Amino acid sequence: MEFVVKSGAAEKQKTACLILGVHKKTLPPSATALDSLTEGYLTDLLKRDDLDFKPGHSLMLLHSRHAPVERLLLLAMGENDKPLTEAGFNKLRVNLASQLKSLNAREASIAIEDINVEGKSLHWITRQLVEAVEYAFYQFSQFKNDTGKGAVLKKLTLLADRKNAEEVKAGLAQGQAIGNGRNVARTLGNLPGNICHPTYLADEAKALAKQHAKLTTKVLNEKQMSDLGMSSLLSVSAGSEQEARLICMEFKNGKRGAKPLVLLGKGITFDTGGISLKPGAAMDEMKFDMCGAASVFGVMNAIIELDLPINVIGMVAAAENMPSGKATRPGDIVTSMSGKTIEILNTDAEGRLVLCDALTYAERYKPEAVIDIATLTGACVVALGHHTTGLLSNNEPLAEELLSAAKEAMDRAWQLPMGEEYTRQLDSNFADMANIGGPAAGTITAACFLAKFAEAYPWAHLDIAGTAWQSGKEKGATGRPVPMLVQYLLNKI
Repeated sequence: MEFVVKSGAAEKQKTACLILGVHKKTLPPSATALDSLTEGYLTDLLKRDDLDFKPGHSLMLLHSRHAPVERLLLLAMGENDKPLTEAGFNKLRVNLASQLKSLNAREASIAIEDINVEGKSLHWITRQLVEAVEYAFYQFSQFKNDTGKGAVLKKLTLLADRKNAEEVKAGLAQGQAIGNGRNVARTLGNLPGNICHPTYLADEAKALAKQHAKLTTKVLNEKQMSDLGMSSLLSVSAGSEQEARLICMEFKNGKRGAKPLVLLGKGITFDTGGISLKPGAAMDEMKFDMCGAASVFGVMNAIIELDLPINVIGMVAAAENMPSGKATRPGDIVTSMSGKTIEILNTDAEGRLVLCDALTYAERYKPEAVIDIATLTGACVVALGHHTTGLLSNNEPLAEELLSAAKEAMDRAWQLPMGEEYTRQLDSNFADMANIGGPAAGTITAACFLAKFAEAYPWAHLDIAGTAWQSGKEKGATGRPVPMLVQYLLNKI
C-alpha cells in the first residue's frame, strides 16, 4: 500500500473515493465544505437516517452531485461532535480498513484531520489508522496456487492542512513501520513447521543483518550451547532432528556504551508436547508456538525502518519439541546454564526450559532490562481470553512502562501478581525446582520459574498465549505484541 500526505481542500479532490467522518447533528469542516458544494446533499442524506451513527458503521455513496469524487465513504463518528473514545475510534478504523479492502478503486483520499479522538494527537490518529490498513491488507498466500482476487486499492492519500503535514507524516512513518513489522511477525508465525524451523529463523536473522549495517547477528549452535552448559534448552530439542539455535540480533544505534534493552522470544517452531504428548485436535496450531520469536523479528524490522537511536538485542531461543527415543522424559533432571537444577515433570512445559538458559545468557549484555515474549501457558488464555496479554515482572517501574506502552499502542496488557507463595509451588523433592507448579495459577508459576533466572536485571514477561494468533475462520498469527513493544522503545528515546 502506498500512502501519501497531501495538503488541499477535501471537497476539491478528484479522487475515486473521498472518505469523510460525519456526526449526525454537526458536520466536521471537510464534510461541511462538501455539503455546501453539493447544495446540501449530505444534510439531506443524513436526515433520512440511512447511516447508523454509532462508530464502526459507514455508508458508501456511489455518486455525489457537483463534487469531483466518484465515490463518497461516510464514517460514523457519533450523534454529536464530541471526540471519539478510544474504543469508538478502534471500531471506526477497523471498519475503514475493511471498506478500503473491498473498495473497487485503485486510490482513495481521507480527510484525516476531521477524525478527533479524546486526548489523542493527530500523529497518534494517523499512526493507528495506517496500522489498521496495513493489518487488513496483509495476505499470506505463498502456498496457494489460486490466490483469488486481491485488494484493488493501491494508494491512500491523507489530506491535511499544510501546517499539520509534518505531524501526519511522522504518524504515517511510525504506522507503516509498526504495520510492516507486525506483518513480518505474522508471516513467520503463519509459516508451517516443516519450513520455519530453528535453522530457518537463524538464516532469517543473518539475512536481516546483511541488509542493515547497524545490525549484527550471532547464532549459537547446539555444540556451543552445550559448552556453555545450556542443558535445559537442549533438553527440549533432544527428541528432534532439527537442532536448536540461540539467535542474537544486536542493533547498535544508540549512545556508545549505553546499556541495551533485550527482547527475548520463545521460538518453539513446533510443539508436539514431547513425551507429554498434546491431544491431536488443533495440534497444527502449535506452529504458532514461536510467535514470541516472530514478534522479536517484527520489532527488529520496525526499529530498523524507523532508525531508532537505541541499542536493542533481539534474542530468540529456537527449538522443536518432538517425541522420539532421544527425547527428554518426565522425571528427568537437567542442569541449567545458571547451575540451577530442574526436574522436568512435564515436557510440554518446554517454553520456560528454553527461555531460562537464554535469560542467563542475556546477563553478558549487562542489559538495562530484559523482556521475554512467549506463548507460554494455556492458563493465560483461561485468565485473560484472547484479548489481553499477560504481564508479570520483578520490577514495578518496568511493568508500568510496558502497561503505558500497551495502552498507547492499543495493544492491551494486564499485570498479574507474583510472590513467594506462588514460587513454592515449584518446589521439587529431587532438584532445585520443578518445571511446573500444578494447575493452580499456571501463568503466575511459569513466570515465577523464569524469575529465578532473571535476578541480575529488571525483567518482564509477556504471556501471549491468548493474543498471538486467532483460531477458526480467521486462523492466523496476529503479530501482537509488536505495537506494544515498539511503543515501549519509542518511549525510551
